[in-house]
Amino acid sequence: MEEKTTKGLKEQRERRKRINCMKMGIITSIFVWMLISIILCVVLLCRVISLQNQIDRLVSSGIVSGQVQQDENQSKGEMSTGTELQTDTEYQDQNADSSIVQSLVAEDESNKAQPGDQLKVYLTFDDGPSSNTAAILDTLAQYNVKATFFVVGKEDEESQEMYKRIVNEGHTLGMHSYSHKYSVIYDSLENFEDDFTKIQNYLYDITGEDCHYYRFPGGSSNQVSNTDMKEFIKYLNDQDVTYFDWNVTSGDATSQAYTADELVDNVLEDVVKYKTSVVLLHDANTKETTVEALGPMIEALQAQGVELLPITEDTTVIQHISADSVQ
Repeated sequence: MEEKTTKGLKEQRERRKRINCMKMGIITSIFVWMLISIILCVVLLCRVISLQNQIDRLVSSGIVSGQVQQDENQSKGEMSTGTELQTDTEYQDQNADSSIVQSLVAEDESNKAQPGDQLKVYLTFDDGPSSNTAAILDTLAQYNVKATFFVVGKEDEESQEMYKRIVNEGHTLGMHSYSHKYSVIYDSLENFEDDFTKIQNYLYDITGEDCHYYRFPGGSSNQVSNTDMKEFIKYLNDQDVTYFDWNVTSGDATSQAYTADELVDNVLEDVVKYKTSVVLLHDANTKETTVEALGPMIEALQAQGVELLPITEDTTVIQHISADSVQ
């Protein structure tokens, strides 16, 4: 009897030991799981905060909302038909950090205006053609002024007529990418080459003009390219294509709603600083204020005695990243 009692007690102790081990295992597993979960939550929170800060910076310069709208429009097939350029993307040409652009411009001491200099001003229009391009061309013709149009790819008949009219009326036709879709053209050098070849060949087929001037969407100092911009610059150098940035902005590319008078004032304030001023303007569908401002802007510039010219091979090149610095 005593032996059975001892054996029973031993079994009970073994059972309690197994139960305690199971409890400890469960508690340890729960603790480890909770610790890992906390660590992951902290890491994710840090990532979210970092991403939010980046998004805030992009939104403040007008990149994110326009790219979202661009992607939405792309999914609807608007770019494939060529009938409509996304109305919220044109401001992206000013998405390069303003402090970066201003510091790059400031470094070019040779272009600083001195008393007695003949100032040259180049009005450039990005993101067209659109419903506003004809009105802009009418205004330019009224004042006998030639300008430069950095265009995107559109295949509708009206746009094709605008390409031809730009060339026929003596303006300079430049390239601004075919798709104007940052996430595609800046994803790789191969994508950029494909887009560049498409817009150059397309414009030649429509107008007979062999375009040799280019403006990067967002400028050469944009902060959204997934690829080092110097790779694209080297490619353009190899193609004997000159790209132009800008050193004067009208403000029509920003999210701020400037009046026509304010757009004029923005340009007049800065063109006096440089011997050569390349002015950033837009002729996309939403730029009625730019159309309204153009006549008074030309009159004010002419009253100052500046030369209003289209970009040619003789134009002093304005670049945020010098093409000559890229081998």
